[in-house]
Amino acid sequence: MKRLTLTFALGIAVVFGASAQIQKGHVMMGANISKINFGLDKPNVFELEINPKAAWFVQDGLALGGDVLFGLSTQKGGGTDINYGIGALGRYYGTTGADEVVNNSRFFGEATVGINGVNPAQGGSTNGLGFSFGPGFTYFVTPSIGLEGLLKYNGVVGFGSSAYAHRLSLGVGFQIYLPGKSTARKVERDMN
Repeated sequence: MKRLTLTFALGIAVVFGASAQIQKGHVMMGANISKINFGLDKPNVFELEINPKAAWFVQDGLALGGDVLFGLSTQKGGGTDINYGIGALGRYYGTTGADEVVNNSRFFGEATVGINGVNPAQGGSTNGLGFSFGPGFTYFVTPSIGLEGLLKYNGVVGFGSSAYAHRLSLGVGFQIYLPGKSTARKVERDMN
């Protein structure tokens, strides 16, 4: 019974807290996919890059957190390229503009900094300080789930056979916006 009550309280918190999904105290979790390719013709290339992230809204519209990056590209007889990264994330949601283009949407800017590496099977590798920044657009399918597109410039400065590596990526993904602990506690108190 206690588990059912907690599940019900969390469901109510998501529904009532969703209208303010980017307010202070809320949490954002999700992932972006930058490239996915299942090459069926020769040279049979497989590519996948995934970027999970989580952030906490420290003030309305401003989220700080972390992200992880893992990219893999392999082809038969050609070796495997690996990209990786872990670092800090900052995201700021604009207050106007996107809703005038499409209802239930927001523009945002995202920046990251951390430890990254670009290690191709052939050519120069770079491992060191990674950074990225770029604009994005979120469409809220529900008040607490957003589908997004993100265009980012990615750079790595460091060590290896190449001192600098950079690229432009276009990613698509989703984010889930959950109420913070204070909102969940308030709903739980209201339920008692």
